[in-house]
Amino acid sequence: MSENVVHLHKPTDPPTTDTAPTVLTVVPDAPPARPVPLWVRSGRAVKTAVTHESTRATVRAAARHSLYTLNGGRIVARRAWDGRTGSRYERMIRAAEAAGNLEAAEEWEERLQRFRAARHHRRMDLLHSPVEAAKGVAVGAGMSVGVLVALGIIMALNTGHVADVITPLSATIDFIALLIRIVQVVWGPALTVGPFLALLALWSVGRKQHAAPNWALPANVRNGEGEPITPSIVVKALRDLGVPALARAIKEMGDAGASMLGPIRIAGCGVEVDVTLPSGVSTNEVQGKRRKLAENLTRHEHEVFITIPQAARTVRLWVADSGALDEPIGPSPLVTDESMTADYAKGRAPWGQDLRGDAAALSLYQRHLLITGLSNQGKTVALRSLALWLALDRSVQFLMGDLKGVGDWNMFDGLATTLIQGPTDEHVIQVTEMVEGAVSEMNRRIQAPPGTVFPPLIVLVDEAQVAFMCPAKDAEKRPYGGSKANSRYFMAVRKIHNQGRAVNVLMWQGTQDPTNENLPKLVREGAHTRASLALGTESQARMALGDKAVDGGAAPNLLRPGLDQGTLVLASSGIDIPAGQSSITVRTHYIDDDAAEAITDRAKALRDGVTTLHAIEREEEHDALADIAAVVGDAPRVRTKDVLARLATRNPDAYGGWSFIDLKRVLDDAGAEPYKSDGVMVVARDRIARALANRDGDGSASAAG
Repeated sequence: MSENVVHLHKPTDPPTTDTAPTVLTVVPDAPPARPVPLWVRSGRAVKTAVTHESTRATVRAAARHSLYTLNGGRIVARRAWDGRTGSRYERMIRAAEAAGNLEAAEEWEERLQRFRAARHHRRMDLLHSPVEAAKGVAVGAGMSVGVLVALGIIMALNTGHVADVITPLSATIDFIALLIRIVQVVWGPALTVGPFLALLALWSVGRKQHAAPNWALPANVRNGEGEPITPSIVVKALRDLGVPALARAIKEMGDAGASMLGPIRIAGCGVEVDVTLPSGVSTNEVQGKRRKLAENLTRHEHEVFITIPQAARTVRLWVADSGALDEPIGPSPLVTDESMTADYAKGRAPWGQDLRGDAAALSLYQRHLLITGLSNQGKTVALRSLALWLALDRSVQFLMGDLKGVGDWNMFDGLATTLIQGPTDEHVIQVTEMVEGAVSEMNRRIQAPPGTVFPPLIVLVDEAQVAFMCPAKDAEKRPYGGSKANSRYFMAVRKIHNQGRAVNVLMWQGTQDPTNENLPKLVREGAHTRASLALGTESQARMALGDKAVDGGAAPNLLRPGLDQGTLVLASSGIDIPAGQSSITVRTHYIDDDAAEAITDRAKALRDGVTTLHAIEREEEHDALADIAAVVGDAPRVRTKDVLARLATRNPDAYGGWSFIDLKRVLDDAGAEPYKSDGVMVVARDRIARALANRDGDGSASAAG
């Protein structure tokens, strides 16, 4: 039994006086600490060594170079087998049959037959080659000896020594003996070094093919930046995509999936390839894994685009060269070609380049336009570049409203008929009245004699979301913003969308961050050309471009905000889109303010001079209810259709753009609602007279400006 040890210590809680007694406690003697076993320390040391970076690098290097040699041997053996047998032709036949290309299959089968016939002839020649070789050696040796003897005789005649007859023959024998001695000296080291040289050759083949697992490869190869796109890389990327049916189908194909691929074509700053998916794999399964596919191809997500061509069960992959999309595309032809002019009806605006590197030109003829995108992505510059080109057609007229108001459109002062700039509610009111004035002009053109040709009128509103979200109301309590039937800006845009195209009155809008609140559905769908820069979500992309474009591969939500400025996804019949696709990605030219001013100076020189209004000149107020009473006259009731026609004749500027909704609104507010009589809507004289009497008795006035 171990002895107890007496320990002196102070109590846990210190006493209140300095004379506190020392506490004596007796505790059993603690057992001695057990030493850590050697095998535990060794295990910890091994674990530390394994996790050390230098150790991991050494293991990777050893595995890499060993597998280079092993897999290099497999590659050389397969090449030798392919060269000696018809397996290569058989693989191509199976691939052609799997792709349904019977013509190619027949061609490869014919090549296989020619290869087998040539191989048969070579083998038959080998049966007779020993006899022929022996005869050749005998004849050759005899001729050689004869030549040497003849040469010796000539030497003997020349020198007068008979011994010179055998001098050439003996010299030849000595030379052969020397070669034999050299071979005897070299043969031993060659046998020793030869296997190492063979292994070195196999290692070189494996290293060139990167024939090792990805974890064992060097970091620069493992990252694969800039690695060229080859059929094997594409097939491997699809196999590792995480789609079980696709992986199984590739494994079961005799050609390891090569039959799925069309030719890899150079397309601008990248390559393009069509992939025919096997049965049981849908295109949206591949579309939904764009990021993983890009990483499998050693690219970033924004460097791979997946679209759906016209062919069934096919996806089209466009893969950019690494980093190519971050390079600028060069200046606009509007800047470099000072002699350029525009043609609204037949020309196309040079907007930028597509992903293939081809010029992207957009037709603006009778097409309403909508450009959306997050803030500071190049929306105004993209919209302005189209207006700059169209300004070089002297027949085009502009009505412009910039609800940002920072001077992005200043260069159109003296070029546009109206230019309103500012973000306030008063500016929204001015812009709304400008658009309503365009509606009146549209109605005037519609009522013109058939065949009348009208100059293009572009009604352009930048930052249109400010107008849709404006809370201001007019004197009749009608909101300027919103998307209801009485919303003035919304209804004016809708009227132009409905009928403006036929008389060359077009609505162009630029707006941020599309939602149902700041860009109503009917306005979105009324645009013939819809373009979107970088957006935040897929739902916003659908609002900007429509479901068809997004389902076909359009993905502005995958563009990088701040990095892909000026790059937009476009859905329009006004631009050449590859067959089977519903959209195209365009990298627009950047035209700065100084260059834009130079272009507008050229456009102003084409015109006689335009006086730009910076505010809407409001006409004198008119009494709508009194005017209605005047056109109704003494008739007890008049059809609403006739009332509208009479109002338009009485005051075209005030009532030329009125519809039944406008008439009903005024009558409802006055308490003289129209009603049905004999199946048609009519306006009653007595109701209007009573409303006028009640209004005048209250001392109020109802006016519409």
